[in-house]
Amino acid sequence: MAELTFIEKANIESFLKMKSGYVMDFSDRTFQEFVGEVVGLDINNEKYHYASNSKANRLRHFIKIESNYTFGKLLSGFCEYWLSKVHINEIDPRDDEQLYKECIIIAEKLKQKSIVEHIDVIQPNVDDKDFNLLAKSIRESIEKDEPEVALDRLHTFTFRYLRELHIRHLITYDKSESLNALFGRYIKFLVESKHIESVMAEKILKYSINLIEAFNDIRNNKSFAHDNPVLNYQESILIFNNVSNSIKFIESIEEQIKKVTLSEATIGTDLPF
Repeated sequence: MAELTFIEKANIESFLKMKSGYVMDFSDRTFQEFVGEVVGLDINNEKYHYASNSKANRLRHFIKIESNYTFGKLLSGFCEYWLSKVHINEIDPRDDEQLYKECIIIAEKLKQKSIVEHIDVIQPNVDDKDFNLLAKSIRESIEKDEPEVALDRLHTFTFRYLRELHIRHLITYDKSESLNALFGRYIKFLVESKHIESVMAEKILKYSINLIEAFNDIRNNKSFAHDNPVLNYQESILIFNNVSNSIKFIESIEEQIKKVTLSEATIGTDLPF
C-alpha cells in the first residue's frame, strides 16, 4: 500500500483531475496503455476494480494495493506526461505548476521507500539485451513486493555482473567457477591494485565472500531455480539488500577506476604551445 498523507492524496487527486472520475485526459484505452508502459501492470485487472470502476476509482484502488515504489514510479510518469503537454502548449503551466512540483516531491519520496534500498543498481554493466531483461525482471519483482520469487534471478544476475568485471579488467576466470570464487578474485584484484584504502573495508569485502558463498545454497535449495520451498519474505529482503549494497559499493569503485584511467590517458596529450 502506498503511504500517503491526507494532503498528499488531495494534491494528487487535484493534479490528476480525478474529482469527476477521470484521470487527466486519458481514455480507458490510453490509460491502460500508459500504466502498462510505465509500471508494467494492467490497470483494467479486476483487482483494481472499485465502486463505479471509473479511471479515478481504479487508480485509487491501485494506490491502496501497490507498493510505495510502484505508485511513486507511476506518479513520476504522470508528471512527465503533464510536462510533455506543457511543451506542446496543450496545457497552461500556470494552472497546475505548484501541484506538479508537489507531486514530483511525493513521487521521489515514494520511490525512496523501496523494500530494497539500492534496487536501482541492479543494472547491466554491459550492453546486452538478455542481461537487461534479466535486470528488469528482478527490479519488477521488487516493485511488486515479491523479493522471494527473484532470488534465483538475482544469483544469475550477480554471476553475469562479476564475469563482466573480470572481462573488463582482464582477470582470468573459468566458466565453471562458483559465484564466491569470482567475487573473491575480483576483491583480490581491488586490493592488489590498491583501489581499497582501509584495512576495515578490505576485511568487510573479504568477509562478504563467505556471504556470497552462502548465496549459492539459497539459489540451489531455497529459490525457484529448482522445485524448492522458497525462502521467507524477510530473509529474502535481507539478502537483496546485502547484494545490492555490495553492487553499489562496487559501482562506486568502478567509477573511480574509470576516472583514474581517463586521467592517465590524457597525460601527455596537451601540446606545449
